[in-house]
Amino acid sequence: MGLLLPNLLGVLLLLTLTPPSMSQLPPTIMAPAPAPTPPSDLCNGIFLSYAFILGRKIPPNDTSDQPYRFESVLTVLNNGREELKEWRVFVGFQHNEILISATDALIVNGTELPALVGNGTIFGGYPVSDLKTAIQTAGDLKQMTAEIELVGTQFMVAPPAIPLPSNISLVNDGWLCPEPTLQSKREITTCCKRDASVKVNTTITTKFFPRQPGDLTIMYDVIRAYDQNYLTEVTMENHNPLGRLDHWELSFDWMRDEFIQKMQGAYPTVVDATKCIFGPQSLIYTGLDFADVLTCERRPVIVDLPPTKKDDPILGKIPSCCRNGTILPPTMDPSKSVSVFTMQVSKMPPDFNRSALFPPQNWRIKGTLNPDYSCGPPVRVSPTFYPDPSGMPTNKSSFASWQVVCNITQAKTEIPKCCVSFSAFFNDSIIPCNTCACGCVSETRRTCNAESPSLLIPPEALLLPFENRTSLTLAWNALKHKAVPNPMPCGDNCGVSINWHMASDYRGGWTVRITIFNWGEIDFPNWFLAVQMKKPALLGFEKAYSFNASLLSVDGSVNNTIFMEGLPGLDYLVAEADEKDPKKKKLRVPGKQQSVIQFSKKLTPGINVAERDGFPAKVIFNGEECLLPDILPMASSGRRNEFITVLSFITFYVAVFMIR
Repeated sequence: MGLLLPNLLGVLLLLTLTPPSMSQLPPTIMAPAPAPTPPSDLCNGIFLSYAFILGRKIPPNDTSDQPYRFESVLTVLNNGREELKEWRVFVGFQHNEILISATDALIVNGTELPALVGNGTIFGGYPVSDLKTAIQTAGDLKQMTAEIELVGTQFMVAPPAIPLPSNISLVNDGWLCPEPTLQSKREITTCCKRDASVKVNTTITTKFFPRQPGDLTIMYDVIRAYDQNYLTEVTMENHNPLGRLDHWELSFDWMRDEFIQKMQGAYPTVVDATKCIFGPQSLIYTGLDFADVLTCERRPVIVDLPPTKKDDPILGKIPSCCRNGTILPPTMDPSKSVSVFTMQVSKMPPDFNRSALFPPQNWRIKGTLNPDYSCGPPVRVSPTFYPDPSGMPTNKSSFASWQVVCNITQAKTEIPKCCVSFSAFFNDSIIPCNTCACGCVSETRRTCNAESPSLLIPPEALLLPFENRTSLTLAWNALKHKAVPNPMPCGDNCGVSINWHMASDYRGGWTVRITIFNWGEIDFPNWFLAVQMKKPALLGFEKAYSFNASLLSVDGSVNNTIFMEGLPGLDYLVAEADEKDPKKKKLRVPGKQQSVIQFSKKLTPGINVAERDGFPAKVIFNGEECLLPDILPMASSGRRNEFITVLSFITFYVAVFMIR
């Protein structure tokens, strides 16, 4: 027993020290793998995300162009060191999307929903447009983030395919965004960072966004504020040397059920308070006589007043108002490049306090025979200062100011409103405006060919409306032994046409005769014409005889444009009117202005006037770019025989007389 006890103790000790087999161990509890860091946490700038939520088929059933509903979320997160003011994000939609709704955001060019966004669009925040930093808010995501819920219709991307945009990027100045990364089949993200070449002061923050340049700027200044209404002054200022507006129409959207009680310096096109009487406004303003309210339209259209109302104590008495909607370029008259009016705006709850001030959104402005403008959203800027009305040598500040920036756009699909014809002393034909240069309506195409190129015409045809040129054109082309298509080409349908005629070309210089025809029903006071040519020709410009002409620098190029306007007494281009001579069967005759422009060859000895250098590269009338012909006049072979030319004209007139 003495030996057995130590042996048993040794065995027990050995068993204690020997680990059991793996089959005898309890199952090991594996620690969970750490969750991947969200891509937003890795971004030290502006994080953008576009996530597709769902899509489903909607009527009608169409295998060739099936529509689908889509829902998605656009996220803008400020992870940087500076406040992001007035954020703007481009979303590159690419599936013919029609956007139906967007929460807490607007399309920045003023397009109303539903909107076609298949070529991409830019969103801006509303009503909150600024995103604070984590430093400013101690990491409060609500103040750092904007989440935009998007709903719309897209085509031919059937589930399970995911219709993601081609790109997302921040378009605010001074930011660079790399190509978006595909996080999953349903989401793309990118991290935008400050451009190192743009210096930014991150230690001093400004309360207001800096004022921006633009072709046309609109200031919305609140100059009197009350609990239930406010008085605002709207100032439209033209900054483009070739921009212009005639008979301007301004429109915008009230977003908080506001309505206009009174106006001075302008007026709505429709005076109607019906929507207030049958809307929530009548429940709040129970004691208000809505017969005195100007308009309750959610999107009113505002127009300028005629000069006769300038001194009217109720409608006028506003500086820079009442010019029939004409805003000239500053190159013509800086004092007439501004238009101003005021509005008394009534508010609705919960905005019944003096500080609750919200400008309207979706601004648009257009004119007659003027360039098209695309306007951004109103941006809060520093208050505007005015001379003190009391006459004291001080300035008075507005209560709040917003700026709307509008820029001239020239989309490829836009239809011009004016056109140019070419002619020269060495060719007796006119190269007219192109067929349907300014568009053709469907009714017109039934009687003419909208695809056939325009026919050469004699000089006399320029004075006739297109519908009266048929006999002249047929006789002229018969004289030239040229075939005429049937049906004949359609007209140009342009309200204004301009003839550029090479009048002479001699050793020391050359001349051009330019004629402006107004075929429309609207007069053009204070008209202007701008012609851009190649540099050799502009170096030789000397003067115009019946127009006031000078060289103008445009788009950063020095003196690349001849700017012309009428002399006193010749600055009014009248509309088309009936011919007063009863023998001419009351033909319509256009308004017309004409001048000769003289050029020298002293500084341009190698200029080729006849073949290319003597014809313009761009012609602009009242801010609208006109369509140019596709070809130039060709010089006749050999020396011209004047006797044959005179005989040809006699034959031509006889033929015309017989046709009539």
